[in-house]
Amino acid sequence: MTGIRRFAMALLTGGALIALPAVGIAAGSGGGGGGGGGGTMPSSSAPSYDPAAEYRKGVEALQANKFADAARAFGRVVDATPKNAYAHYMLGLAKSGQNDLKAARKAYEKAVRFDANLVPARRELGVTLARLGNAAKAQAQLDDLKARETSCAGSCPQSADLKTAVAAVEAAMATPATQPTARIDPAPSLLFASAATGDGAYLEAVGLINEGRYDAAITSLRRAEAAFGPHPDVLTYLGFANRKLGRFDVAETYYQAALAVAPAHRGATEYYGELKVERGDFAGARAMLARLDTLCRFGCAEAEELRRWSDAAGAPSS
Repeated sequence: MTGIRRFAMALLTGGALIALPAVGIAAGSGGGGGGGGGGTMPSSSAPSYDPAAEYRKGVEALQANKFADAARAFGRVVDATPKNAYAHYMLGLAKSGQNDLKAARKAYEKAVRFDANLVPARRELGVTLARLGNAAKAQAQLDDLKARETSCAGSCPQSADLKTAVAAVEAAMATPATQPTARIDPAPSLLFASAATGDGAYLEAVGLINEGRYDAAITSLRRAEAAFGPHPDVLTYLGFANRKLGRFDVAETYYQAALAVAPAHRGATEYYGELKVERGDFAGARAMLARLDTLCRFGCAEAEELRRWSDAAGAPSS
């Protein structure tokens, strides 16, 4: 039984999803594959702050218009997870609230670089470029958004966001650049989703994965990511769903991000090992299994599942 199905069965048979006050999903609950090894000493490479908890702090600070506090929190998140597009987008909102438009522009540029499809970040980048008087680059963002809107034709999940984005950038370009004023206007789909909303999206994704509907699961997981930021469970599932779609490079990026946040995360370790088996990297898979054996001193389902994968692939694990 795979880790995904083990976790789903736990839910169906009364297993509870324990919620942390600042995060919502249980940190290190295994991303559908068991616990994160609570009680072990943290890795020396682990971030000084819990990125998911800092992300929620940043969101709460934005909601309260405490932009300096939000910028500090999201700064810690991007330090720990430098390729997380949502964190850079939120940092941009905080910097915009502080009227630091140049810093906001840099944050939005990174958000778009790491996720070209993050429409709210493209919108804010276009608006910010217009406010900085860079009409040519603002027009480039507007052209990109219009092309996406045309391709969407009102039928894609981002339809509402695209329409709002085009209107926002057009309005900003029609207004002469003047003394900057604070502006916080996140897109409806990212209107600071609550922990409960994020949990709902996460559980919806679990069900979709168990049905083999991986593209739909990724859409739900992205909603969870918007609520929780770089949470290891969400990152692990994003890796799993992309892996099942054959997007091995993308999956690896998510597994690595999950393990950077939570080095003792058993689910991410197992699935990363399975990915290595699929790629023929048997030495790498054995290294992941050795890590699990260290984390699970008395054995665990994740280690046994990865051992089964390695043995089935003709690469004995021991």
